[in-house]
Amino acid sequence: MIVNAGGVKCGQGNFIIIGGPCSVESETQIADIAEKVKAGGADMLRGGAFKPRTSPYDFQGKKEEGMEWLLEAKKKTGLPVVTEITGVEHLPLYDDVDVIQVGARNMQNFELLTELGNTRKTILLKRGMANTLRELLSSAEYILAGGNDNIILCERGIRTFETETRNTLDLAAVPVLKHMTELPVIVDPSHGTGHSYLVEPMALAAAACGADGLMIEVHSDPARALSDGQQAVTPDKFTEIVAKVRRVRAAV
Repeated sequence: MIVNAGGVKCGQGNFIIIGGPCSVESETQIADIAEKVKAGGADMLRGGAFKPRTSPYDFQGKKEEGMEWLLEAKKKTGLPVVTEITGVEHLPLYDDVDVIQVGARNMQNFELLTELGNTRKTILLKRGMANTLRELLSSAEYILAGGNDNIILCERGIRTFETETRNTLDLAAVPVLKHMTELPVIVDPSHGTGHSYLVEPMALAAAACGADGLMIEVHSDPARALSDGQQAVTPDKFTEIVAKVRRVRAAV
């Protein structure tokens, strides 16, 4: 199945690369990164305006203002945008968003999924950190039941007993999901590992095992990022990863 995400095709041999920061921090920050990931080979721009965080004291995003900055970066670069939604009440803000991301914490927010099924927006549905693949597909069914089949599934790592990585990136999920469904499947090696040095090898492995795309966190100054800087790569590193991923895909 091929899903059209803001004019970019995903699935059945169409591979997408999504790059950008975890959070939209300022107008200049997202504009700068947007230009750099576009030059580095990104097909789409990611950036979080609304950020659900484990701690209520962590940075929660710039919200409506951040959304305005993200959409301005879209206008300047022409890159379709991917951004997360945290509640049904925010849906009117997403009219000009190309892909609405449902994060891991909302994978089983069934009221939200039902409302997204009533739209015709492309939905990027992330696997919950403690959910099975069948539960992920059940969540996708809530969207499909409303008549919206514009869904991209995302493996972003699951919580296990291992503590050396933020999550355990389940790359076996890619071929398993492709056996179970026709929906495209992409991989997020940034959240999947939690460490920037692991993003490249896991991105290459995801490309080799048949993923339909990658979502990679990119920040110009990861050490000063307001969220998840430890797993963000620099724009130069992102460009290197994209080039290597293309060589892996050509080889397989």
